[in-house]
Amino acid sequence: MKKYLLVILICSLCAANAGAQNNFAGNWLGKLNVGRELRIVFHVKDTLDGKLKATMDSPDQSAKDVPCTSATAVGDSLMIAMENIHGLFAGKLVDPVTLSGMWSQSGHSLPMELKKVDETPDVLPVPRSERPQNPKPPFNYKSEDVIYFNKDRSIQYGATITTPNGKGPFPAILMLTGSGQQNRDEEIMGHKPFAVIADYLTNAGYIVMRVDDRGMGKTTGSLDSATSMDFAKDAMVSFDYLQKVPEVNRKRMGLMGHSEGGCIAQIIAAERNDVDFVVFLAAPGVRSSILMEEQNSAYMASLGIPQPAIDKYKMLYSNIVRDIIYSKDSAIAHKALAQHINDWVKQTDTASVVATTGIHDEESKEEFIDAAVGTYANKWYRYFLSYDPKPNLVRMNCKVLALNGDRDIQVVSRPNLAGLRIGLSQGKSKVVVTKELKGLNHLFQTCTKCTVEEYGELEETFSPMALAFIVGWLDTAVK
Repeated sequence: MKKYLLVILICSLCAANAGAQNNFAGNWLGKLNVGRELRIVFHVKDTLDGKLKATMDSPDQSAKDVPCTSATAVGDSLMIAMENIHGLFAGKLVDPVTLSGMWSQSGHSLPMELKKVDETPDVLPVPRSERPQNPKPPFNYKSEDVIYFNKDRSIQYGATITTPNGKGPFPAILMLTGSGQQNRDEEIMGHKPFAVIADYLTNAGYIVMRVDDRGMGKTTGSLDSATSMDFAKDAMVSFDYLQKVPEVNRKRMGLMGHSEGGCIAQIIAAERNDVDFVVFLAAPGVRSSILMEEQNSAYMASLGIPQPAIDKYKMLYSNIVRDIIYSKDSAIAHKALAQHINDWVKQTDTASVVATTGIHDEESKEEFIDAAVGTYANKWYRYFLSYDPKPNLVRMNCKVLALNGDRDIQVVSRPNLAGLRIGLSQGKSKVVVTKELKGLNHLFQTCTKCTVEEYGELEETFSPMALAFIVGWLDTAVK
C-alpha cells in the first residue's frame, strides 16, 4: 500500500475551511523522524473568502508544491488532512512561530514540530540515472495514450495502452495501483513500476492498460468521500474500455493489482464473470485491520523500537481500530478513543508510550487523541479498515497468482499469503498459485535494509526475478 506509509510520499493537499484569528499564513518547516529525518514544508496562504489553502513540499523525496486536501484553523490550532495518503497533521501554536503537533497515518502517530520560516529548502532532484529500468523509446511495440469517460461523462480517464507488434488477438491486463493517488506509472521516488511491468509484459505478448487515478494526470473526479468501492467502479469503466480494443482477446482478460489495487481486483473479480485471471502483488489476504496491525508492528521494528513496546502498542491499536470502525458519530468516537488512550497511557510504562506514540505529557496526549479522532472523519480509511477480502475471494471464479515479498513490512507476507490461500480454497477458483519471493520489499525491489525509506535509495524499480515469474505463470495459465 504505497500510499498509506508513515513516510509522506508525493500526495495531494488542497484548500479547506479556515476562520482563524491567528496568522497561519506562511511557510512551516518541520522534520518527521521515520528512521531518518524527512523535511516537510507546508506553504499556507489566506484566500479572498477568508479561508486557507496550502501546498506541501517534501524536499528529501523530491515533492514540491503538492496541493492540499484540507487545511482548517480554529483558534490556535491548525489541522491539515492529506486524503490521498490518509494522513493528518494536527498542531497548536506554542508561540507565534511554532506549531507543536502530531502526524497521524494508518493508526500510528509521530510527533512533529513546525517552525515558521522565511526561506525553505530546495527540493532535491531525483537522480534519473539511478532508475535504469524505466523504459525509454523507441519501443518494440505500439503505445497509445487514450481518453475516455464513464457512462454519465462525469469523470474523464487518461490511460496508456501498450500492444505487442504482430497479429492479435492478445491477452490483456488492466493494472490497478495501490492506495493514495497515483499516476498511470504508479510513480514513486523516481521509480515507475507500472511502466516497467507494462514494458516487460508487452514485449512478452500481452496488451497492458495502465490508468491515472482519480485527480491525477488526465483523470478527473473527486476524492471527497471516495472509498475502494468507488475506485473499483472506476476500474470497471477502464475494463469495459479495454474490452473494446480490437486486438484484445476478450476471453483472456485479467487484472493486476498492487496492494490496495489487489483489493479493488478482488471486488471486480467477485462481481464479474468476464475476468479470466488476476495477479495479486502484495494484495490483502486478511482483514485490513489485522493487516495494518502487522504493518505497524513491522514498521516500528524497522525503526528499532523494542518488541515489548510494540506488543503493548498493539493492544492500544486494536482498540483505536474498533473505535474508528464502529462508532456511530464523531462525538462517540472522540469519547471512546480518549478513554482507551488515557487508560492505555496509565497502564503502560513511560518508555513504551514515548517510543510508540510520542506521548510524553498531557499536551502531546491530547494531540495524539485529536489525530486519532481525525482519522474517523476519513471515509476511505474507515472503509479500508473494515474491509475483509475473504467474501470476495470465495466468490471469485478465475485463475489467480498471488505474490508477496518476504521482506515486505507493509503487507507482511506469511500471514497474508495464508489468508489468500484459505479464502481462495473455499471458493470457485481452480487455478491458484501463491508464492513468497525472497529478498523483496513491498514494491518488489531487491532490498538490503528493507525499510520504507530505502525505496528511493535503490536503483532497482521492480525485481527481474518477479517479472520473469509473472510472465512464466501467465504463459502457462493464460495463453
